[in-house]
Amino acid sequence: MSQRPVLGIIACNRAVGTEIAQTVINRYATAAMRHADCAALIIPSLPDYMHAREIVGRLDGILLTGTPSNVEPARYGEASEGEGPFDPDRDRTMAELVDAAIAGQRPLFGICRGFQEINVALGGTLRRDTSTNAALLPHHAPEGVSFDAMFDHRHRVELVEGGLLAGAYAVPSLEVNSVHYQGIGELARGLAVEARAPDGLVEAYSARPNGAPLLAVQWHPEWGTDGDRQSQTYFHLLGRALRGEL
Repeated sequence: MSQRPVLGIIACNRAVGTEIAQTVINRYATAAMRHADCAALIIPSLPDYMHAREIVGRLDGILLTGTPSNVEPARYGEASEGEGPFDPDRDRTMAELVDAAIAGQRPLFGICRGFQEINVALGGTLRRDTSTNAALLPHHAPEGVSFDAMFDHRHRVELVEGGLLAGAYAVPSLEVNSVHYQGIGELARGLAVEARAPDGLVEAYSARPNGAPLLAVQWHPEWGTDGDRQSQTYFHLLGRALRGEL
């Protein structure tokens, strides 16, 4: 049996009963393992007990997932106005992972919160009005819909000509699910826009800091991946990156 690359997937701190557990929603792990054809290990967000530098060199790449929590606004220089829940230990762990992945020349991929937090870790900011600002598309489904119906809320994104995603999909635009209350404010220096929503909001970006690929998207390619070839393409790119082919 040939040895597959190993992907590190960040965990969140979430209440399970009366205790806090390290959690990763299965769909992120299964979509990556199946469609990137890799093995995976869960990285605990316990920065008081472990530093990212201790493990990144043993992994072939990092995936920062979506989750219900938001990045604490203090990390991008703004006051909190109650847009929690927050997970400060994940914030610390992700910042260490971003630094260690770049220093160690490891591929770094992000989805939803992961997309937002990589931007913050590299010096960018977030905006918190993507579902309430009348000048923008509604980027989240209306309140009260079922969980599955949230992911039926969709809009188009325009792919940047000559970008990594435009090359992978060979089409000028995609229709993507949209399940986020926050988004990119100021894009961090060094990140190249890969896709924008019709209202101009950045929906994907890429970079090659220190030579390794970085690719993050605001939408959820891990949702319904087995039946969606468009979503599978994102994980095919991840698999190529883990093998040094991207």
